[in-house]
Amino acid sequence: MELRQRALQVLCLADPEQKAAQSLSLHAQAAHLSIAEKAPQTPLDPSALPGRPERPLLLRHTEVARRSPATPEGRAILLHAIAHIEFNAINLALDAIWRFDGMPGAYYLDWLRVAAEEATHFGLLREHLRANGHDYGDFPAHQGLWTMCEKTQHDIVARMALVPRTLEARGLDATPQIQRKLRQVGTPDALAAVGILDTILRDEVGHVAIGNHWYRWLCMREGLEPETHYGTLVRQYEAPRLKPPFNDSARRAAGFTDTELAWLQQG
Repeated sequence: MELRQRALQVLCLADPEQKAAQSLSLHAQAAHLSIAEKAPQTPLDPSALPGRPERPLLLRHTEVARRSPATPEGRAILLHAIAHIEFNAINLALDAIWRFDGMPGAYYLDWLRVAAEEATHFGLLREHLRANGHDYGDFPAHQGLWTMCEKTQHDIVARMALVPRTLEARGLDATPQIQRKLRQVGTPDALAAVGILDTILRDEVGHVAIGNHWYRWLCMREGLEPETHYGTLVRQYEAPRLKPPFNDSARRAAGFTDTELAWLQQG
């Protein structure tokens, strides 16, 4: 079985449960997969990627309601938003596998691992929502992560710079703040969510580290200075400038340098 073709097939799946299960299955078979040099031809209109369910309703980022986690519905909306991020992250990892030619085998296997771990996160969050009377799709969501995926579809350097080490790295900063609010609520469901977020934060450090590694590897291959080129890409692709507070310890563990952390603080 060939990895990149299968990754595209899983990316095209619309059912979230099937997509998560197939991502985990593909990772379990990693030792037996071949890796094609050339990307498979997409069988769909590229605008139809990724496969996604009819629900949740997708809105602009500014249109998605935010609620206090002090109420049960507010906590459900918060955890639903995180579940949607994790579902999108499965798609991002699968897209990174099938789309880009000319990378070492380790690159494709790294992103296969990410897809599987994101699938695990999605499953944990969906199970939590169901245990509390809700499900994935019950609330509107936004599509910000995939929008940047589309913008960088022809530039692997920009993809590595602006998806894992920019948009996904925001989770390293936001998660401890969310956990703090949930601990203050203190209900059993809130504390259970804190535990799920512990798992997600631990794994996301590794995912951002993978993005950092391959971004720097690509910069070295193409004769680019990583820190300078990153600022160029942020401007070129109109990536959001991140706002403090930053989780410096998690970012350092994920491979950010002191110079990069200082650049973030400049706003």
